[in-house]
This record gives sequence, C-alpha cells and structure tokens, in this order.
Amino acid sequence: MEVQETRVQTDRVLTIPNILSMARLAGVPLFLWLILLPVFGGPKSDGWALLVLMLSGISDYLDGKLARRWNQISKLGRLLDPAADRLYILSTLLGLTWREILPLWLAAALLARELMLLVMVGILRRYGYPPPQVNFLGKAATFNLMYAFPLLLLSDGTGWLPSLAAIFGWAFAGWGTTLYWWAGILYVVQVRRLVKAETAAD
Repeated sequence: MEVQETRVQTDRVLTIPNILSMARLAGVPLFLWLILLPVFGGPKSDGWALLVLMLSGISDYLDGKLARRWNQISKLGRLLDPAADRLYILSTLLGLTWREILPLWLAAALLARELMLLVMVGILRRYGYPPPQVNFLGKAATFNLMYAFPLLLLSDGTGWLPSLAAIFGWAFAGWGTTLYWWAGILYVVQVRRLVKAETAAD
C-alpha cells in the first residue's frame, strides 16, 4: 500500500482548523432540514440551503490551508475533514433523492461506493492499519460532487437559470461519480496488495 505523509503537528483539539471542521459538521443537519422543508409542507428554502453549502465549501478550503500554514495539522482534523465531506454528500443525496431531483440509481451508485470503502476500512483495521488517506482522485471527485449538488438543487425550477444549472450540474455529477468510483477502486487495489503482502509474510 502506498505510504502517504502522516506528519502530525499537534494533538490539540481546539485549534482554528478543527473548530471550522466542527462548524461544518454542525451545518449538516441544518442543510438537510432546509432541503427537506418543502417535502413536509414548509416553504422552499433552497437559497438558504445553498448558502449553508457555500459556507461549508469555504470552511473546507480554509481549515486545510490554515492547518498547514499554522502547523496545526492534527489527528482529529484528519478525521473531521473527510467525515464532514462524506456527511454533506450523504445528506445531499438523501435530500435531492427524496425530492426526486436525483434519480435513485445515481444515489445507489454513490452509496454503494461508500459501502465498499467501509469494507476496505474494516479490512485495514483487522491488520492494524489506519483508514486510507484521501488521494487526489478522491479530492477531485468530492470537488465535482460538491459543485454538482448545489447546481442540481438550483435546477429545481423553470426558466433559463435552472436549465443552465441542470446542464452543468449533471456534467459535474457525471465526472464526480466516475472519479468517486475510480478512487474507490484504487483503494481496493491498495488494500488487496497490503493483504497479499501480510499473508505472504505470515
């Protein structure tokens, strides 16, 4: 398995990057509630949902940049950052699928990839290894999906703006889903090599 940089600068919990990541996590239920308000007879609040998602994207950029600049990379931060990414993706999948903006097959494809990754993490833990670090493809996939979902949410309407949002939203969704699975397959290959090496050593 490829060894990634695991340098940890601090074990502190209350750092600015970690607080930003915690704030992102706190925004997940708010974001989901805003998306689902129309389903339960409430007013359409897609604008507020998009604002929460935009703030999440800004904080995602800042927490990593500040952690590196201020030497505040931490074990907790390495857990919080990908956890927040996945929870936003899962909550958006749930909300957009429930509102029938996303087809069920696309949500199933992305959830199946997450399930596959959970299996890989379980195998790594069995051999005493930490979860795999996010690679470039995984980051690129998340980037595309985090662009796709707001655009698809914006496409739920009529007029030229929703139509334009739908075109770009589905383009990002296609690229993001493809890269998401590609990154997942690379994880599987890495775990398979590791298990093969461990078995040979025994």
